[in-house]
Amino acid sequence: MDVAVEVQAANPTLLEVRNCRQAYHKEASAELVVLDGVNITLREGEIVALLGRSGSGKSTLLRIVAGLLHPTAGDVLWHGREVSGPPEGVAMVFQSFALFPWLTVEENVELGLEARGVPKHERERRAEEAIDLIGLGGFESAYPKELSGGMRQRVGLARALVVHPDLLLMDEPFSALDVLTAETLRTDLIDLWSEGRLPLKSVLMVTHNIEEAVLMADRILVFSSNPGRVASELPVSFPHPRNRVDPAFRQMVDDIYALMTRRPIPGPRAAAAPMVSLATPLHRVGTNIMSGLMETLAGAPYNGRADLPALAASLQLELDDLFPLGETLQLLRFAELAEGDIVLTEAGRRFVAADTDTRKRIFGEALLAYVPLVKSIRQVIDERWNHRASAVRFRDELEDHMSPDYAEDTLRAAIAWGRYAELFSYDEEAEQFSLEDME
Repeated sequence: MDVAVEVQAANPTLLEVRNCRQAYHKEASAELVVLDGVNITLREGEIVALLGRSGSGKSTLLRIVAGLLHPTAGDVLWHGREVSGPPEGVAMVFQSFALFPWLTVEENVELGLEARGVPKHERERRAEEAIDLIGLGGFESAYPKELSGGMRQRVGLARALVVHPDLLLMDEPFSALDVLTAETLRTDLIDLWSEGRLPLKSVLMVTHNIEEAVLMADRILVFSSNPGRVASELPVSFPHPRNRVDPAFRQMVDDIYALMTRRPIPGPRAAAAPMVSLATPLHRVGTNIMSGLMETLAGAPYNGRADLPALAASLQLELDDLFPLGETLQLLRFAELAEGDIVLTEAGRRFVAADTDTRKRIFGEALLAYVPLVKSIRQVIDERWNHRASAVRFRDELEDHMSPDYAEDTLRAAIAWGRYAELFSYDEEAEQFSLEDME
């Protein structure tokens, strides 16, 4: 066993999540299950990253741990005891800065201490220490509007640290920042952690950035989706500070991409291609970006096949941008995702080589063949005497199987794709599909 892993295993347990399930009741349909059978143990002295795509329940789990949401089933143990409500010794940093604009930096940082009844002189002392620690000394009297995005997030971090929590929860704290600012804040945070200067015992963070997880975490829990589950647990044994260009670092990033693009092995009666139904959620990926990615893949240096980490770095795409795009191309049979690579299919090559009208025809044929929702919309329009159909009926049907947000995204994706392929028209004001202007 790795020395670091042995040390972590010997440390006291802070948090246990046992058989956690989170589901929401939906009228006239089965429950919408967000999390199912989730088990997590977090010990003192470690940073654990929850890695997965949007919709895998990572943020929901973080809110359960924070006591902001009660799970449908399962237990949350804090220092060995079951808790209900926010546990003492847990602080959270959100993706949004969530600062009060009418308060100064110091006043924003003091809020948690004030709520706990800490005397004014003690609040001021601890707030000043936290502000200096995260690199904002001299800005105590500034207001949020005077600060950059990175500085505002540092205030949010100081506000969490000032209460000296045992556990810091971070929900994609760097995703709203530009690349350079996010990298600086990550590096500063890891430096403070490595030097033992952060007044906390452990960190549990949500991210969709694979490199960020490998850069910061001691363990990575990879979540699958629909419902969210811990699909894999990966120890990260590299010492801090970590070097992104180190071959071992790059190999681990590649391995995680491969893990997250690997299809389950089909059973003896299962088809190799994933099953798709009318209620399958669709990603709102634009046809222009689909075309652009296929053209990029077809050209040099990729020549039809690209390594996903290298492609993501080249195009500056995050996990939550690249995977939905690749999965949509796979759904339409224009590309395949496998073992961390994306490969252009023959249909994808034909699309790239075609003129505009032929591209629309190829795209439309793929929609009718592989996207049941689009096929259903077109069939209903064809069968109606006036060749019109309300979007409400399709939205209601989707909401029987998924959340309203997913239903809306799925319907909007179908609308955009069908209009591009000239399979139907859509009246936004009346919310109606039709065959008008199709000739």
